[in-house]
Amino acid sequence: MHSRLAVSRAALTGETSDIDDGGRLSRRARWLAAVAGIALSLIISLPLQAQTIEANKTASYATYVTAAGDTLYEVAQRYLSDVRGWRELAGLNHVSAPRRLPAGVALRLPLALLRRDAMPVSVIATSGPVTIRSHGTAARVGLAPAVPLLIGRVLGENDAVSTGPNGFATLELADGSYVSLTPNTSIVLSILRKMALTDANDRVIELEHGEVSTEVTHAKQSADRFEIHTPAIVAGVRGTHFRVQMSPSMTAVEVLDGKVALGAAKDAARPDPNRAASAAQLIAAGEGSTTPIGADIGAPLPLLPAPTLVDPAKVQDAQAVAFDLEPQERAQAYRVQIARDADTLDLIRDTRVQAPTAVFTGVPDGTYFVRVSAIDRHGLEGLPRVYAFERRANEVHATAAPTNGSHEYRFLWRASRAEAVAGTRFRLVLSHHRDLHAPVVDAVDLTTTSLVVSRLPPGDYYWRVIAEQYEHGRFYQTIGPVREFTLAH
Repeated sequence: MHSRLAVSRAALTGETSDIDDGGRLSRRARWLAAVAGIALSLIISLPLQAQTIEANKTASYATYVTAAGDTLYEVAQRYLSDVRGWRELAGLNHVSAPRRLPAGVALRLPLALLRRDAMPVSVIATSGPVTIRSHGTAARVGLAPAVPLLIGRVLGENDAVSTGPNGFATLELADGSYVSLTPNTSIVLSILRKMALTDANDRVIELEHGEVSTEVTHAKQSADRFEIHTPAIVAGVRGTHFRVQMSPSMTAVEVLDGKVALGAAKDAARPDPNRAASAAQLIAAGEGSTTPIGADIGAPLPLLPAPTLVDPAKVQDAQAVAFDLEPQERAQAYRVQIARDADTLDLIRDTRVQAPTAVFTGVPDGTYFVRVSAIDRHGLEGLPRVYAFERRANEVHATAAPTNGSHEYRFLWRASRAEAVAGTRFRLVLSHHRDLHAPVVDAVDLTTTSLVVSRLPPGDYYWRVIAEQYEHGRFYQTIGPVREFTLAH
């Protein structure tokens, strides 16, 4: 009994025991033995994972090199999720004196025991209706109240973010990765942890419905994990740019950079329960995959090339912002998005159209970026292309009517931006031809908003008014629509 207590004490303190010459314990030794007994009872109550040294020789470990003054207890306190794991470290590294660690010793620390610290997530952009349900199990079942999500808010594990119609949000993770939500999307930030000592990142996002686009920083540690989970698939990456779209019938993944490993979700519903799980697929940059609900993981398919925007330098000055794309032979539809930044992290508009034309209303003046892509027959969105454009509303309204005089017409016009821009000048072009060549009248540098033209011979006429303005050192020309009238004999 005495020898067993002495060993327990030595293992705890790294010192020799206090057994007197008669083989009896001193008062100090009896006190230390009691402490050791309490420690042993605590060890017995620990979970099995914390009690047992990993026997698997292929298990992953992190290495810590001791510094002068280190103790095994301090190492455990600094890096382990439970400080009582120092005992496992002692056995694993054959440390007999935990309080006397020499400098320069390489200690093996099992990854399973390392502390996981919370990773904050910042909200860097929102537009339209975006809400947050704060963390806790209540958020998962809809019991927590949803409140508007504001830029600058810091999110954490189990927080749920949802976008409504025309709602957008972009989140920035602590490692510099981005997650962007398009309209009618809901996600849960399931796991957001950083491993102590190794700084390995563990990030899992559950996509409940809708679409997320991610830009993941390249992994620096073998233990790094970034996964998007849907009911059908798990998409895992080690640094890439990819999208995951979930509909009631399928999950689509499109990879723009890097590679994505796709595997079946553990709880994915399958029509044949006896059928083996589908094989994983590796999707490279420029490829996509579609997985119908309950089916095997879709094989890689090439993505369509990015479409070309017609007249990308055009100033968007009409009442609505409109974009025309050059048609693609294999495209079944097109997607057009507007953002405030070139990386399209701060989206404000998003539409899918069957024809290669997209129209947006209510876009304020400013400099924006439009992102265009084509969609194939599988529903996969192709490679994107981004253009900068200027939105500067300045509509030209014009009308014409005969006056009391014979063969005389009065032309009137106005520019919606004329009051804000001093020195606005106009040009009136009148012709017998729809394309306005060989004009009958080409009046330039007009400072008034009307002009009377006399002695017009009978016939068909076509005309338009052009507003010319200098603003902030730039020349702008707003061309009104071609109008027509017929002067009878």
